[in-house]
Amino acid sequence: MLWHNDEPIGICVFTSPAAALRLRSRYFGLTNPRTRLAMQALNEQLWLLSRVVLHPTYRGAGIAAEFVRRACESCPVAWIETLTAMGRINPFFERAGFVRVGVVEHDGRGDGSGIYGGRGSRLTRESRDKSRYSRPVYYVLDNRRR
Repeated sequence: MLWHNDEPIGICVFTSPAAALRLRSRYFGLTNPRTRLAMQALNEQLWLLSRVVLHPTYRGAGIAAEFVRRACESCPVAWIETLTAMGRINPFFERAGFVRVGVVEHDGRGDGSGIYGGRGSRLTRESRDKSRYSRPVYYVLDNRRR
């Protein structure tokens, strides 16, 4: 949480990463990321920064990158990743120390919703339809020096 006096003005939410992501596998040189051992190592060493929310009054004030950097430094994991549709427009993750790895491209099979949970996901039809056009940017932060 980010506070201004007694008022909460921001939050970073960290979650478990997806089981497999092509850009992650390429970046870390993973050959079989879905084995039990690989999944255990992944959960111990990498978190997903899934949401960054900043109160509208404080947006554009130049505090988002520092907020994200400090939130990540408080995490007990070596690596943090994030996916963002806004990465091409607002590179504040890069200002926070993340490295832009690439853009998630759809493989041409299905509607593209697989990057958000695959067949078993509970996305609405509207969300699945919109995700056909989504090309989120994938970022990684080396948090080993925290």
